[in-house]
Parts: sequence; C-alpha cells; structure tokens
Amino acid sequence: MKTSISPSLIFVTLLLLGLAATAMAEREQRYFDNDSLRDRYEQLIWELRCPKCQNQNIAGSNAPIASDMREKTYELLHQGYSDEQIINYMIDRYSEFVTYKPRVTAGTVWLWLIPGLGLLIGAVAVFMLARRSGQQGAEPISDAERQRLTELLEKDRDAS
Repeated sequence: MKTSISPSLIFVTLLLLGLAATAMAEREQRYFDNDSLRDRYEQLIWELRCPKCQNQNIAGSNAPIASDMREKTYELLHQGYSDEQIINYMIDRYSEFVTYKPRVTAGTVWLWLIPGLGLLIGAVAVFMLARRSGQQGAEPISDAERQRLTELLEKDRDAS
C-alpha cells in the first residue's frame, strides 16, 4: 500500500512551523534588582521617542536604534544615573526629538508660545466680532412696510 502526502498538507505544515518559530521568538529580557528600578526603566522607555520611527516610543519600536536606546537606558539605570541624567544623555546623543515633552530653550520657546498666542488672537477676534454685531441694531421699519406686513398677516389669518 502506497501513501502520498499532498502538497497542500506540506505547505500548511511548513506554514504552521514558521508561525510557531516566530511566536517563540524571545523578547529582550531585562533583570532588575528591585521593582523600583524596573518601573523607572519602563517609564523611561515609554517617554523616549525612537529617532527613526514616526512618533513611536522606544518601548514599542523594533528598530535597531530603539533596541540600542533600550540597552543604554538599562545600562545607565544600573550605573546609578537618575531619570533626568538618562534623558539628558539621550538628548545629547539623539537631539531634543527623542522627548515628547521638549524643554523650554531659546530654540523651542516657539513651541510653547504659538499655541497660547493662537488662542489669544482667536479670543480677541471672537470678542471683537461679538461686540461689533451687538452694536448693529435692527433698523426700524417704515409705516408703509408695517402696513404691508399687517395686510399679509390678515390675509394669512383669513386663509386658515
């Protein structure tokens, strides 16, 4: 008795083996001396932005540079650096772009001023328009217009 394996069965088997291999891929394992250090690490990698990715933090990025930044953050934490020192290190190395909350400096002050100025200008414009429309009252109607309106209202009452 001769048995044959169908090509589709081979394909499905290979596909499932490939999926199993990717499911078993290891995520970066980090070991911490205490929970406080782990919490600081998690907070930092969520706060730091990947320089290569579009608005993605280094915690969720698979880019090699994000992996390097996570590794460096881990090393600096274990060397006793404070959160501020680690963020400053990353800014010095990768620029202000790596933070979601840029510091107020001569180069970034416009990021903080423009939204406030926009709101102020909008509020002044709304105030001016409201004030102008309040000054323009309704014009009084003439006696001829009043007579015409009265006739139309009476005609409408008679029709109903």
